[in-house]
Amino acid sequence: MPSRGSRGALRALIRVAPLLAFGLGLAASTPSLAQDYPNRPIRFIVPYPPGGGTDVVARIMNEALAESLGQPIIIDNKGGAAGNVGTDVAAKAPADGYNILFTLSSHTINPKLYDKLPFDVERDFVPVSLAAMIPQILVVHPSVPANNLKELIALAKANPGKLNYASVGTGSPGHIAGELLKIKTGIDIVHIPYKGGGPAVVDTIGGQVQLLFVSMPAAWQHVKAGKLKAIAVASAKRSVAAPDLPTIAESGVPDYAVESWYGAFAPAKTPPAAVAKLNAAFVKVLDNPQIKEKLLAQGAEATSSTPAELERIVKEELAKWDVVIKTAKIKPE
Repeated sequence: MPSRGSRGALRALIRVAPLLAFGLGLAASTPSLAQDYPNRPIRFIVPYPPGGGTDVVARIMNEALAESLGQPIIIDNKGGAAGNVGTDVAAKAPADGYNILFTLSSHTINPKLYDKLPFDVERDFVPVSLAAMIPQILVVHPSVPANNLKELIALAKANPGKLNYASVGTGSPGHIAGELLKIKTGIDIVHIPYKGGGPAVVDTIGGQVQLLFVSMPAAWQHVKAGKLKAIAVASAKRSVAAPDLPTIAESGVPDYAVESWYGAFAPAKTPPAAVAKLNAAFVKVLDNPQIKEKLLAQGAEATSSTPAELERIVKEELAKWDVVIKTAKIKPE
């Protein structure tokens, strides 16, 4: 007959046995879960409305990514608050590999612009891959009597405070680009923030605003159609998609450059195996000549990366934009 001590140990073992069995079963199932991923549709949360550059790039890649991963990609537009609404949705989404944030470089601007955000871009996300590098483009309504940056600056100086420029939102790359132009040239133009590239483009085409800084995919088709007039690109070098369009720097504003990118992030604690599969799909799709051509037709240059490379970009830009925003004294509106 077991002693009192041994009977107590036996009862304790009986109590913890189900927990041990559960833990062992979970550990055993983890590899199979990784092997099975993905086994249902994946949601791409785009924190801007349909029709903007982020949405355009995501939809160009959609079908090819779905084919590579073997599951549909659902584009879920969650626009608002300069991308912060959708980013917060993604930050709080289940970290299961089925909720992915597809965003642009405002991801590293907003944390330095807004004092309090309900998410932390470093703590709450893990990088997946870059998708494209994209210049911000300065376009104007065809009625604006300026065909190059020199003429536009002269027009703005002759009419201080009378020209408006749109962007996809406060603190967006387009907003940064416009404020830097103001600082470097001394012009007085008024910023009109929108809730995405789509609405901003529509109002510029309609003449409600005269100028627009926006990612090239959101505007280039309208430039080619004659609905908007291209003035310059904000990037350090000319766009491969528009080699004849000068940069702002070479148009008479030295040391001017605002780079922009699109990329994918997963909520923190997403299984590394899922992140690896997603990254592999991005690398494969962005090396596809047809996808490269479609992106280039919109002014975007296909660019994949490792998660570590995207993490480095995020850290570097958080520091860079902190300096720019403080120098330009940009405040949320």
